[in-house]
Amino acid sequence: MTMRRFRTCFDLLFIGAAALPFVAWSQGAQAAEALPLELEAKIALGAVKGRIDHLAFDPKRQRLFVAELGNDSVGVVDLAERKVMHVISGLSEPQGVAYVPSSDALYVANGGDGSVRLFRARDYAAVGRIDLKDDADNVRVDAATDRVFVGYGSGALAAIDPARPGKIADIPLRAHPESFQLAGSSGQIFVNLPRMREIAVVDRAAGRQVATWPMNSGGNFPMALDEETQEVLVVFRSPPGLGAFSMRQGAAVASLEACGDADDLFVDAKRRRVYVSCGAGFIDVFDMGRDGYRRIERLPTASGARTSFFVPELDRLFLAVPATSGQPAEVWVFRPVP
Repeated sequence: MTMRRFRTCFDLLFIGAAALPFVAWSQGAQAAEALPLELEAKIALGAVKGRIDHLAFDPKRQRLFVAELGNDSVGVVDLAERKVMHVISGLSEPQGVAYVPSSDALYVANGGDGSVRLFRARDYAAVGRIDLKDDADNVRVDAATDRVFVGYGSGALAAIDPARPGKIADIPLRAHPESFQLAGSSGQIFVNLPRMREIAVVDRAAGRQVATWPMNSGGNFPMALDEETQEVLVVFRSPPGLGAFSMRQGAAVASLEACGDADDLFVDAKRRRVYVSCGAGFIDVFDMGRDGYRRIERLPTASGARTSFFVPELDRLFLAVPATSGQPAEVWVFRPVP
């Protein structure tokens, strides 16, 4: 399927040659004031109440999945049409979502009842359920080994075989896992354990934790990996800050102030940037230059808009914006510039 590009077109109509100098000045001013993220569109989610959690993407159908935790539903957004085309209801506080290409299925982790529910991606019919008993949260897909990992309970990662499907192993941890990431180069899993103020390092092949990195700050919820520099990036909530750590030793590489109540963090490898979405109502954009990290912009968004999803294939950042009084829930679409 041909990739659809998302653009906003503006037609400027001027009468007479006298308008030309103004046009040239206007274009120059816009170029000078260009932001690293341009708000391109807002997609209405309908009657969705409460908190919105994580997002996922189906590249085959160009659809975005939105875990509507407070609404006990998952919204399915057709990105080509920029509208909700389906709603999966009857869930129990959905938190993590992931599209699994090998089985063409959507996995939804539910915090309310600890279940992972499976839906056929072509029509969203329910096709399975895996009960993890307690607080099923983030979901990650390991395409190389065809495994799905789900963080849950008081401290574990469940390994799921999507071919069966069913849980085939547990990896014990010291506390409930928040964001975790699968390193492609080393076969490790890096796991945020905010209650312990630490990062757990897991050997994927051995299925066990092999190292612990204590953190000086608390609230380490979002995480991303930069495979190019072999660094683990984490955003803390207390105090708010971005930290970078060596994948090999866990040594601190960088530490910067960041926006508050962050819940998602992504690396834009093409531009060597970092995007941090924060419930305080901002997106922080950091440059990953040779001279180190520096914040290049703090973009105002909306209160509570702390979850996002960057899709490199589309070159777009999607931000989940919860409903407020007089303002319905939406997904905001940002285009990185240049």
